[in-house]
Amino acid sequence: MSVIAPCIMAETVDEYKAMVERLHPFAERVHIDISDGEFAPAFLLGEAHIWWPKEWTVDIHAMVARPMEHLQALIALKPNLITFHVETGVNLVPIIEEIKKAGIKAGIALLKPTVPSTVSAMIQAADHVMIFSGDLGHYGGKASLMQLEKVRLVKAINPSVEIGWDGGVSVDNAYTLTQGGVDVLNTGGAIAKADNPANAYAKLVREINKHGVI
Repeated sequence: MSVIAPCIMAETVDEYKAMVERLHPFAERVHIDISDGEFAPAFLLGEAHIWWPKEWTVDIHAMVARPMEHLQALIALKPNLITFHVETGVNLVPIIEEIKKAGIKAGIALLKPTVPSTVSAMIQAADHVMIFSGDLGHYGGKASLMQLEKVRLVKAINPSVEIGWDGGVSVDNAYTLTQGGVDVLNTGGAIAKADNPANAYAKLVREINKHGVI
């Protein structure tokens, strides 16, 4: 079953705290973005400043240029999942194995130009592959549904891997994404910018769980 994971993307401690408080009443699995201001153009809070309610299942999306410099601090936070980008140019296979040894799921993210076959060893090692369709470090990206073809290509390499999607998730496309094989719909602006985030989340959950008409 697919899930909606609201995203937290914050530049200041106060902004982060406010977003946690907005999501806390309804969120279950949450996607937290961190950025070093180098790999992604935005400088977001790093691992030293993030925290979350104990009942949350948390996935950390690390938009960082040098994964090894962040690895131990991220592992110490004990999230559900840690995801690094293959576009760093670093061989992530040893990093994936270290994350797994700590009892944490290991993920990789693929930007739009990245062809899955070029990073097949990392896909084979990963627990989670995130198809990135948005704008690094910003809410409000547009979902490029052509990227759904990558789901098939990734699954051909690792049939059991969990598939995530980041970028432009909305009520208009959430059902299509789940039907295309996406397991985790990381949702930013559609929830964060909503007047009533809880209602927006509930609508998305209903959308992905609806039954299609044949």
